[in-house]
Amino acid sequence: MPFIPHTAQEVTSMLRAIGVPDIETLFDEIPPALRLTDLPGIPEGLAEWEVGALLAERTAGDSNPTCFLGAGAYQHHIPAAVWQLVSRGEFYSAYTPYQAEASQGTLQVLYEFQSMIAGLCALDVANASLYDGASALAEAVLMAVRANGTIGRRVLLPRALHPAYRATVRSIVALQGIEILEPGFDPATGRTDIDGIDWQGVTSLVIPQPNFFGVLEDVDLLTDAAHQAGALVIGVVNPLALAILKPPGEWGTKGADIACGEGQPLGIPLAGGGPYLGFMACREGLMRQLPGRIAGRTVDRAGKTGFTLTLQAREQHIRRAKATSNICTNQGLLATAATLYLSLMGPAGLSTVARQSHAHLRHLTDGLCALPGVSAAFSGPRFNEAVLRLPGDLPQLLDGLLARNILGGLPLAEHYPELADCLLLCTTELTPASACDRYVAATADLI
Repeated sequence: MPFIPHTAQEVTSMLRAIGVPDIETLFDEIPPALRLTDLPGIPEGLAEWEVGALLAERTAGDSNPTCFLGAGAYQHHIPAAVWQLVSRGEFYSAYTPYQAEASQGTLQVLYEFQSMIAGLCALDVANASLYDGASALAEAVLMAVRANGTIGRRVLLPRALHPAYRATVRSIVALQGIEILEPGFDPATGRTDIDGIDWQGVTSLVIPQPNFFGVLEDVDLLTDAAHQAGALVIGVVNPLALAILKPPGEWGTKGADIACGEGQPLGIPLAGGGPYLGFMACREGLMRQLPGRIAGRTVDRAGKTGFTLTLQAREQHIRRAKATSNICTNQGLLATAATLYLSLMGPAGLSTVARQSHAHLRHLTDGLCALPGVSAAFSGPRFNEAVLRLPGDLPQLLDGLLARNILGGLPLAEHYPELADCLLLCTTELTPASACDRYVAATADLI
């Protein structure tokens, strides 16, 4: 990326124009005791070309292992057109679209993103994205408590939900008087077990689909049970899976009330862990409780279509203590990428990716489960991830697979001690049958 610094002459000219003698005076509100004159322990920086040479040297030996690791972040094919268009200046460096007359392109992209997310979820309205899937769920929990808190402030957060999502929700709602309960899962099927749940004071039930183990929940049963108890339903969904699964808006008799999740599968690279993209949709009756930005479509006095931010109180930007939500921004660049990805792929393309991901998982698990001592941990139906029980030392097995250029999966012992002998495996359209066969052959040699 080009870098154009200000010259000393330009800095002097700007300071003169605003009537300030030097840069230090611009920050005179910072007490001297808090100012640093140097950075002890930090060496002098390298020149740009030296940094480039160093990185090239360190990455020269990097391999590109076949990835069977998922657990919330997935390696999918991204059409070249997606980031070629996202990196255009009008998207890549656009400022926040407060000034509608100067931001019609950005606002229209956000509006289209909302429309597509609402369509995928079969719900009435969506916002213009959130930071990531985990924080989107935390916002959904707060939203449900605001909307349904008269019956209590207890939330059911199943253990079969992603551990990072559960930790994030706890961190964000811990000091807001919300009690988190964690229903367990059936050790045979891997599905959430709500038998014996005390629904008194429960304001919402979170339903992951698929759950962290890759298992498809009985969403109709769970949704109807929650609604019968007076609780709202929050669906945490993989957007690609919605190309072939029943959308949250159609779960049970009435459908889920809120849907959220991680948008990373929609044209966003893994990129060392982020940034990613959270999405959220809800039924119309909850629209005023939606956090984040919402782009709306309208017409001007001449009858021409226009786009603008809408349905947000100004307090969300300037009076945070009185705000409906303290989230007042969005992942605009990544929402643009997701919009382009969805547009290019279309319903048929999304369905193809989802079906291939599932088919490759079946091929992989069938091959592995034919090996001595290997078995599926759960019998429930799956999408593109599965938990397998393997014999022997799992860290040693994963090291052996990595030596053969295979990222073998995620060991579950840290988060689920009862699954200490299990791996969570993932396939996508980028792990075809031949890659699965290499994994099976390597595992056969190592166990």
